[in-house]
Amino acid sequence: ENVQLRCMSVMQSGTQMVKLKAGSKGLVRLFYLDEHRSCIRWRPSRKSEKAKITIDSLYKVTEGLQSDIFHRHADGSFDPGCCFTVYHGNHMESLDLVTSNPEEARTWVTGLSYLMAGISDEDSLAKRQRTHDQYPCKTKKHQTFEEADKNGDGLLNIDEIYQLLHKMNVNLPRRKVKQMFQEADSDDQQGTLTFEEFSVFYKMMSLRRDLYLLLMSYSDKKDHLMVDELAHFLCNEQKMVNVTTEYCLDVIDKFEMSEENKQKGILGIEGFTSFMRSPMCDVFNPEHHDVNQDMDQPLCNYYIASSHNTYLTGDQLLSHSKTDMYAWVLQAGCRCVEVDCWDGPDGEPMVQHGYTLTSKITFKSVIETIDKYAFINNPYPVILSIENHCSIQQQKKIAKHLREILGDKLDLGDALHRDSKELPSPQCLQGKILIKGKRLPLYLAADVEEGEVSDDDSADEIEDDFKLKNSSVSSSWVESHIRKKLDSLLKESQIGDKEDAIAHFFNLSPLFSPPHRSLSLSLPLDPSLRPPSLPCRSPDLPCPASSSLTPPSLSVRSGNPGNVLSFSETRAQHLVNHRAERFLVFNQRQLSRIYPSAYRIDSSNFNPQLYWNVGCQLVALNYQTEGRMMQLNRAKFMVNGGSGYVLKPPPMCKGSFNPFSDDPLPACSKKQLVLKIISGQQLPKPPDSMLGDRGEIIDPFVEVEIIGLPVDCCKEQTRVVDDNGFNPVWEETLSFTLHMAELALVRFLVWDHDPIGRDFVGQRTIAFSSLMPGYRHVYLEGLTEASIFIHVSVHDIYGKVGSLKDCLYYWIIYKLLTTSTTQENHKRNGQLTTESACLLFQFPYLNFFENRSLNLRGQSIFAE
Repeated sequence: ENVQLRCMSVMQSGTQMVKLKAGSKGLVRLFYLDEHRSCIRWRPSRKSEKAKITIDSLYKVTEGLQSDIFHRHADGSFDPGCCFTVYHGNHMESLDLVTSNPEEARTWVTGLSYLMAGISDEDSLAKRQRTHDQYPCKTKKHQTFEEADKNGDGLLNIDEIYQLLHKMNVNLPRRKVKQMFQEADSDDQQGTLTFEEFSVFYKMMSLRRDLYLLLMSYSDKKDHLMVDELAHFLCNEQKMVNVTTEYCLDVIDKFEMSEENKQKGILGIEGFTSFMRSPMCDVFNPEHHDVNQDMDQPLCNYYIASSHNTYLTGDQLLSHSKTDMYAWVLQAGCRCVEVDCWDGPDGEPMVQHGYTLTSKITFKSVIETIDKYAFINNPYPVILSIENHCSIQQQKKIAKHLREILGDKLDLGDALHRDSKELPSPQCLQGKILIKGKRLPLYLAADVEEGEVSDDDSADEIEDDFKLKNSSVSSSWVESHIRKKLDSLLKESQIGDKEDAIAHFFNLSPLFSPPHRSLSLSLPLDPSLRPPSLPCRSPDLPCPASSSLTPPSLSVRSGNPGNVLSFSETRAQHLVNHRAERFLVFNQRQLSRIYPSAYRIDSSNFNPQLYWNVGCQLVALNYQTEGRMMQLNRAKFMVNGGSGYVLKPPPMCKGSFNPFSDDPLPACSKKQLVLKIISGQQLPKPPDSMLGDRGEIIDPFVEVEIIGLPVDCCKEQTRVVDDNGFNPVWEETLSFTLHMAELALVRFLVWDHDPIGRDFVGQRTIAFSSLMPGYRHVYLEGLTEASIFIHVSVHDIYGKVGSLKDCLYYWIIYKLLTTSTTQENHKRNGQLTTESACLLFQFPYLNFFENRSLNLRGQSIFAE
């Protein structure tokens, strides 16, 4: 413990270190641990306060010259004992540091390892509870106070308060700010606020009017809730069942700030605010943090989280291959990883992206990493999608490594065999690893020394003339040209829509055309090594490639459920567009895998929803590329505890329907999702704002998008609130009709309105089935404080669905018919006339809107 305290003290004092970067000699910076031990900071930096790495984003710390950056500086000038690397963030970014002596390096490695161990077991909801309190905890208060205290005297004057409010996106009248400042300034030293006085000021500024009015509506106009009133709120609005007095008292004990209120058993506004901002009132169903679906159905009944070219850390042409990527995606819930095998030196097969300049790693190290991380926090089976380009000798080495390293994990027993009528379940395959790959043709003898397994994946999609040749000729010109192209793609994506990035394709011909005709980059395959192709067509589907999870002596034509079909996105999209129903039926019995086009050289991703809509199970994405598509993927698989397996809706497992129809399931009820967008909290300036913190206060609005079947896809947005990112209020209702709600994802986006466009502030994507009813906070992904406050309600709808405009029209007529004056004209002995009754029966939405107006607690729909 003394060692750990000493490390913390040294780290907080700061250490001068060299920060290495690719292509530079290194930068000397002072690195230090902030006083709250929550992040690593350094100075000087052009990023100023943004120059930090949070401790809870750290993945691991390694000693010595292990990283790619250190390998690039392999000139022997660094003492390995003085070097260490910090891996952090979703993309395993590396911070490579060199100290002046080994003792300093050891101190930092020990200290960071200690801090990481302290948070590694912390539940994510507990972290959110800690960071999302309405009023900052002591450490957050101190951090906000110190950042505002420009002259460091421990006091804040009125000018520093004005600057702080501008930075926090708060646009209050100066007269109001001055009034609150004077009320909080209670000591003898007038004109400045101490930390304690600042806490009072912040509390006054942060009072949530929306939550105060909500509390008042359930407390009979009092400023607190009694136990029975809290129970009524939880049952009526939050749709909780079996709410007991003991449960309500536990809520009061946990969230109420005042000891006096706790003793009285009442919940005041501060405690109510803290409760409403806690994970207990998050929009995501807390039960979905764990596995909650039936795991005993055949594999083909599940969507399975899948990765494409798992080993790559970046683009498809120049980036590095790392075994760490397998560790990362497996722990992130991915259950199907890709391993591209090629002949390597000394008889050892390598993993790389063929015909490119990406780096190589050994197949053995990949399998060792998979063996280590496959089942650390997830027992359900892992599928290895092997793309095999090796010679017979190295294929034998592959088999040897698989058997020796994975051992019993490959033994499926009787779970899967060639006579099976259906695939086994994830439950019965727990702790097992399935190998998906092609085998040699049957006509080859067991001791054959030559032969080739037909490749079926993205490396073979590029025309032969454009494949990079592995020769002694320098490829520096090609690499330079590729880097320029990639840079242009990055600039393009930065200029365009930050949130809704499109796929970037470009013509490979000029890229790979050599400057001199004598430089050949093609890599033709020897026809003598190519065996006759295996039969791969089924009666229903054009099948470009078939792999197997079983001894594949049967062709796809036989319909063996163990056969897996692999499609590039281009071919799969053609099938979806022209044979969607047949594709859907095929996926009810067998697995299909969809992978990105080889021409997505920037590792962009396609929209996975297109293929989920027809039941494709293994929709493989580039996990290293953060963005809209990976956010959809994460939302999809959070439904079942992040296990990597999510049940398909029942209509997709049996029967048939047209996913492109305007009414794909006419016999089934639809869902009406009604979202009231109430307010926002602590919305930051856009991350890439040109003026940074000096820019104008944002003008936010909220957009809600539904992603699902084509008939369900739509967007709605609120009005713009001018000059308020701290606590904007919208009070607007958006309504959506869903034909297959189980497939739908609900995407909340916050934008900053600008006269010439809009800037992306943040987003949160959640599966419809994970939404909680009632008043809920939606925390924006990656932004610990920013949220929007909403009300969620869902209703069943039967019959043909009309437009919302029609529904409003019918509802208005109904209200006119039921006013006191009109009722006298249309009622005879307490009954509506036949004409009025006939008219009303044409309006299937009337009950819905009447119920909705009650849910809004008396507010007229016209007012919204």
